[in-house]
Amino acid sequence: MSTDISESRKKLLESLFLAGRENSNAAVMFHTAVGARMGLGMTEEKALDLLQRHGPLTAGELCEHTGLAPASVSGLIDRLEAKELVRRTRDARDRRKVIVEVDHERLAGFGELFDGLVAGLTELYLGYSDEQLELILDFLTRATAVQHAATSSLDAAS
Repeated sequence: MSTDISESRKKLLESLFLAGRENSNAAVMFHTAVGARMGLGMTEEKALDLLQRHGPLTAGELCEHTGLAPASVSGLIDRLEAKELVRRTRDARDRRKVIVEVDHERLAGFGELFDGLVAGLTELYLGYSDEQLELILDFLTRATAVQHAATSSLDAAS
């Protein structure tokens, strides 16, 4: 960190980095626990999350969203398909394309695993003004973009 900033700002920035790491660790541990309850690895659980939020995706689109290599995504889809959580279908407009879609019936009971987290976050959000929530949303959106860029640079370097 630069030496021309105040000690109080240095401490605040250090605390912010530490809080970000703690939040990241908590998210990884939560999703690892959810995945274990579902009989999935964390990458499989997060791929299902992407498919639920974005709808059916091609393997290439899954590569874009996850940052994983095509071979890794193919294996990921194979594992999810073997567990009957997703299915591959042909794109109606371009029969060469394969679309991966969630089997919503198979996932129906798993939403309950998130109830405690959603309730806790909802209660937390209620304590903030709309202006504060806009700032938090801006921070999370921009921090996510920084993390995606860092992931891409790691992928490019390997």
